[in-house]
Amino acid sequence: MPRLNLYVDDSTHQTIEAAATAAGVSRSKWVSNLVQERIAGEWPPEVLALAGAWKDFPDAGELRKGYGTDLPREAF
Repeated sequence: MPRLNLYVDDSTHQTIEAAATAAGVSRSKWVSNLVQERIAGEWPPEVLALAGAWKDFPDAGELRKGYGTDLPREAF
C-alpha cells in the first residue's frame, strides 16, 4: 500500500488525534476516511436521508416566485 507523509501544525495534529480516538480508529485510517469522503463526490447517507424531511418546505417553483428569471447556467 502506498504511503503518504503529511505535515500539519501542532493544533491540527491534536485535533486529528482526538477525532481518531473518538472514532476508535488510527490517525492514518481517520485521515484516509476523510480523504475518501471528500473525493467521493457524493452526499453522505445522513444528508440524503434528509431529502423530503420537511413536508412544509416550499418547492423550487415557490422559492423562485418574485425573483425573476434564472440566469443561464454553465454546462457540466
